[in-house]
Amino acid sequence: MTALFFYGTLRHLPLLETVIGRPLEGVDLSEAALPDYVIHWADGQAFPLILPQAGGQAVGLLGKGFSDEDVARLDYYERVFGYDLKWVEVTGPDGAQKVQMFWPPETTYAAGPAFVLSDWAARWGAVNCRAAEEVMGYRGQKTPEDLGAIYGMIHARAASYVLAQTEDTVLGPSGNARADVEILATSNPYANFFALSEMRLRYRRFDGEMSPVLDRAAFLGTDAALVLPYDAGRDRVLLIEQFRMGPLARGDKGPWQLEPIAGRVDPGETPEDCARREAVEEAGLTLDRLEEIHLGYPSPGCVSEFFHIYLGLVDLPDGAAKVAGAAGEHEDIKGHLMPLDQALEMLDAGQIRVTPLALALHWLARNRDRLRNAA
Repeated sequence: MTALFFYGTLRHLPLLETVIGRPLEGVDLSEAALPDYVIHWADGQAFPLILPQAGGQAVGLLGKGFSDEDVARLDYYERVFGYDLKWVEVTGPDGAQKVQMFWPPETTYAAGPAFVLSDWAARWGAVNCRAAEEVMGYRGQKTPEDLGAIYGMIHARAASYVLAQTEDTVLGPSGNARADVEILATSNPYANFFALSEMRLRYRRFDGEMSPVLDRAAFLGTDAALVLPYDAGRDRVLLIEQFRMGPLARGDKGPWQLEPIAGRVDPGETPEDCARREAVEEAGLTLDRLEEIHLGYPSPGCVSEFFHIYLGLVDLPDGAAKVAGAAGEHEDIKGHLMPLDQALEMLDAGQIRVTPLALALHWLARNRDRLRNAA
């Protein structure tokens, strides 16, 4: 049996249990400290840093009684982030003792305030537990290094899942709900920037009986925020144009598409904050106000992606259209400024083929007079 010292997020017991894949029965847990170190947030991140400081005390969790399989699972998880086992001497209930801990790689992250586990757990605990479930599901299929390269998307998918648990439930007229689905098995046979989830399940039919056992699959995306910029005083909109993989993969001869500003909702970010951030990144616009247009699934039969679509009220003077985009994401985005009537004529003529933009323009046409009168 092995003794391990944890200074960071694995002190959160639900996360620790998720990683080892079992309850912590048989593991003796106590508080311990690593002398001459302190623990701070990595500034702007969802994890802590352990930093040398003479006289400091990095207070953490000492666990005794981990099995070889427990340690192997923990090692797989921690190597996703570049951590390695290292012997250290900590002070615990039985005095000074040598134990192992997962030591972080060299980092360039700036230190934030002192790390408080309860603060982290309130904001990130559920998301990181969900992300750990996906990570550990790849054990035996992918290397930790493979997962390290895509962990940002794993974390984003986890954040979308947790967000769905906190939203108001919207049921169909039948009243059937999640409790009417029995999931018998799940697997993720593919994961990279996106992932594919396969499930064996059955669900309650409208006649009240359970369906036969079925094999179903879903393409796992994340929540996304989309915003159509509109200047109510000038009655004009800004549309963006960029190269898109979907039309190319379909064989469309026009893979450059007009669409609203859009982007993935990052973990820890609200959809509204995402809409404002993307407006700056993709069009150089600082939005005055957001109006909710629609919240929903673009293709619920096979895709988990969820859209938060907004109208962004903003000043759009001549010259507001630019070529922009986040350089780190290799974005090349061109803005097009036009009267709303022109955009609606393009919609009627079939020249707008991105459905969220079509939906936003139809909504704007219906609310145009109200918005113009208010302006």
